[in-house]
Amino acid sequence: MLKGVPSILSPELLKVLMEMGHGDEIVIADGNFPAASHTNRLLRSDGHNVPDLLKAVLSLFPLDTYSDQPVALMAVVPGDAVETPIWKTYEQIIDEHIPPSFAYMERFAFYERAKQAYAIVATSEKALYANIILRKGVIKE
Repeated sequence: MLKGVPSILSPELLKVLMEMGHGDEIVIADGNFPAASHTNRLLRSDGHNVPDLLKAVLSLFPLDTYSDQPVALMAVVPGDAVETPIWKTYEQIIDEHIPPSFAYMERFAFYERAKQAYAIVATSEKALYANIILRKGVIKE
C-alpha cells in the first residue's frame, strides 16, 4: 500500500502506467471485450468496473492535451438497440480533468486500435459498449 495511490490500482497496473510515455494508449475493457486475444500485455482487474478504474487511473495519468480526441469509445453497432448511459458517466469523470472529447470508433476499427495499445485492462464491467481507450499526455508539473 502507498499513500495517495488508489487501492483499486494493482502493482502491475501502476507499473504499466509508469512505463507508458506520451502518446501511448491503454484500453480499459468491459467484461465482454476479447482482451486476451488482442494484446500481449493483459492486466486483469476482475471484480472491478470501468468507471471506478477510470477515476483511479486519471488520478495519476494525464490525458493527451495535444490530441483533439485523447479518449476513444466503441460506437454502437448500427441497428443494435442498446442504450449507453455509461458514456455519460465517462464524460463526467473525464470532465474533472479536461473537457471531454471522444472519438467514436466502429467496432472492428476499435479492435484494431486496441491491438496497438500499450496494454489492455480487463474488468468485470457488465455495461455494453463500455470499452474506453485513453491516450497518455505529458506531466507538466
